[in-house]
Amino acid sequence: HLFQTEDQIIRHLGAKCVSTYVVYHILKSGTVDAVWQQRCVEAFLSPVPGADLDSCLWSLTDVLKRLLKSSHQVNVNNENKREESLVSSFDSSLNALCSEFLPEGKKLFTSFPKTSSNHWETTFCLLLDLLEALTASGLRCGFSLPSQRLVHTRCPALLAVISGSSQYFVKKKVLLLLKRTVLQRSGEDWTSGEVLPNIPEYQQLDADVNVLAQTVLTAVEDDWLQSIEVKSVSFFGGTGHVGGDGGEEADFVMLRAVSLLLLKSMEVHVHWAGKPALDGAKEDYGYLQRLWSFLRRSSLELRNVTHLCHWVSVLFGEQDDDMVEAAKVFTMVSSRRPSSGLDDVAEQEAACASSCNPHCHFLLLLQSISFDHSILLDFLISAETCFLDYFVRYLKHVINDWQGFSRACQRVDKSRRPVALQQSVTRKSRTSGAECSSVQNPPLEPSGAIRLVDYDSSDQSESEDMDISEVDPATSVCEKQETAEATAFVKHKQYTSSECTGALTAVAPQSGQIPGCETSARALACLSELRAVVMRLRTKKLFPYNPSSLLKLLALTVTLDTLRNPQSLFFIN
Repeated sequence: HLFQTEDQIIRHLGAKCVSTYVVYHILKSGTVDAVWQQRCVEAFLSPVPGADLDSCLWSLTDVLKRLLKSSHQVNVNNENKREESLVSSFDSSLNALCSEFLPEGKKLFTSFPKTSSNHWETTFCLLLDLLEALTASGLRCGFSLPSQRLVHTRCPALLAVISGSSQYFVKKKVLLLLKRTVLQRSGEDWTSGEVLPNIPEYQQLDADVNVLAQTVLTAVEDDWLQSIEVKSVSFFGGTGHVGGDGGEEADFVMLRAVSLLLLKSMEVHVHWAGKPALDGAKEDYGYLQRLWSFLRRSSLELRNVTHLCHWVSVLFGEQDDDMVEAAKVFTMVSSRRPSSGLDDVAEQEAACASSCNPHCHFLLLLQSISFDHSILLDFLISAETCFLDYFVRYLKHVINDWQGFSRACQRVDKSRRPVALQQSVTRKSRTSGAECSSVQNPPLEPSGAIRLVDYDSSDQSESEDMDISEVDPATSVCEKQETAEATAFVKHKQYTSSECTGALTAVAPQSGQIPGCETSARALACLSELRAVVMRLRTKKLFPYNPSSLLKLLALTVTLDTLRNPQSLFFIN
């Protein structure tokens, strides 16, 4: 009877106590408590928004979350069987529940049918939490039941909720759920274990994500983006609509979720469709134009961006993992762009006009961290971002398009103050006015950036000043992997082994040198120093994985600068 009481505190404590007992019973006996199961199934089969259904939804979600959190502490196979038994016992009732709240075949842009109860939003949000837990159980445990695929199969109805007449917080919660699902990060806020890929029992995962991506792209083609409501950032006085020139700051959480949902859906579509480059590029640019139109309509700050490549840094500057995901998609889109027959300068202008210049994205990322290689190292060893995948893709791209990289550096040099950094400072100045003076004028040297990890404090590490000339000569073995062209040039310049691994010094170009050298030199200095530190950590067996391929790409990138731009010799120690 505690599930039905109107006192929310007592109802919550009752559901929590019941969930604790159910988890204990499952871990000890491997079976689901029959009384609790029957009570929840009855509530799901006859769903009426209210206290009883809310308690059952919360209790099942809590039990599933606790089992997922404990999966790394016990035998994985046994834990998978327990979770499979739990989910399968509710599978049919959960499908019936979602048929009421998220009916199949729901057309977009129609008002979602609310019940007469005023409790609908609370119940629906609890259902969304349960759907995320079910999706996370499929990712972590490697089995697939229909109830674990509800987010994918009910995607049209979820999109209709976002564009319908629901409360704003409900739309936002649905959007964040879809974003985490397409990124395969469901439950990342509360699970302890990592996603277990390539599990034989769950081969349909990629197909399910593709279904979700196709649904999103179809909705975008039907102008779904135009129906999304974006409010200003929440504050103690509430929120307001964005669209005028009143200076309201748009809800960037909402904008980031919409952008990543579309960008990631594009990436999944490319992986599955395999269309010719020309047709694929036209599709990509069509989606990006629709996205940019939506962002301009929703945010005054983004509306003032003149160089479109900057909007990625402006929008994702506060979320490293989301920014890396977006940059990875843009690198993929750029690699699909066929030759337009234009000259190099015009082709780069066209890429920037469509916000698809990966060189600009990478340089803006380096500027945002003051060209500090230690922060890139943090990204490389972090499990919270896909930076390694993006970084390898970009290094391959820059090797094949060195002229594009050089022109992007020249373009960045023309602006003394990058728009992305300026916009970031503008946002931060509203809450930390006095502190902004130190951000607006970042120091020239990379040492001015804040390090996320102090590697000098390691008991196993020697004192490091990041000077590559002190690297153990044995670490230069990776230079044998450089291309024959780069190696021949290095030998022609009669560099020693230690000189070949020397860092580029980030000094400003003197008058008379080619334009763009300052940004280019600082970027290549950052890459060279990063390569040196990775080599040292690998030699000491402190690097978490084998970085041989990464070191080869870094070495080739730095050496190609020497090969194709002899003036850069002035910047080498």
